Amino acid sequence: MKLVIASRNQHKVTEIKAILGKISGLEIVSLNGYAVPEIIEDQETFQGNAAKKALETAKHINETVLSDDSGLMVDALHGAPGVYSARYAGAGATSRQLCEKLLRELKNVPAARRTACFATVLVVADPRKILHTAEGKCAGLITEDMRGNNGFGYDPVFYFPPLKKTFAELSPEEKNKHSHRRRALENLLIQLKPKFSGGH
Repeated sequence: MKLVIASRNQHKVTEIKAILGKISGLEIVSLNGYAVPEIIEDQETFQGNAAKKALETAKHINETVLSDDSGLMVDALHGAPGVYSARYAGAGATSRQLCEKLLRELKNVPAARRTACFATVLVVADPRKILHTAEGKCAGLITEDMRGNNGFGYDPVFYFPPLKKTFAELSPEEKNKHSHRRRALENLLIQLKPKFSGGH
């Protein structure tokens, strides 16, 4: 079975292959080589965006597709930025601009109330229907300043208590080991394994 990742981001594809590649009989490929129009992510939930992207991409290329939607949810901001995580500081905002806006929004919020989590929802669909959905979350705190030079997005302000560092202070290997996408992929792996011979 072929599984097409609805992304041309090679880092994301590599991370997905590292987990789902454990399944024998599953060929995992990126969207490179496929002509697919841009799909507007206009749903109100991560699951809605991931499902729309998976289904529409699957229909365009007539293959089974895996898509994801991810974002940061801050409790003191009632779950914002959520599905607007990438556009929180305006279209085309840099990682630094995203972090700066978030820190401004939380300027007078005490440390104990700066709880947050990263979330990822994965959806597998064929051209007719959704086949699987999996979710992963990673809890942490929003710092009062930016720390670290790795990662992207909100990583410099997302403090991960078990390792006492922000995501931007972690090596890529450390981050991938604990990330929300990793947890979602492991949950998806549990669903997919029984469908493949030799995958038990």
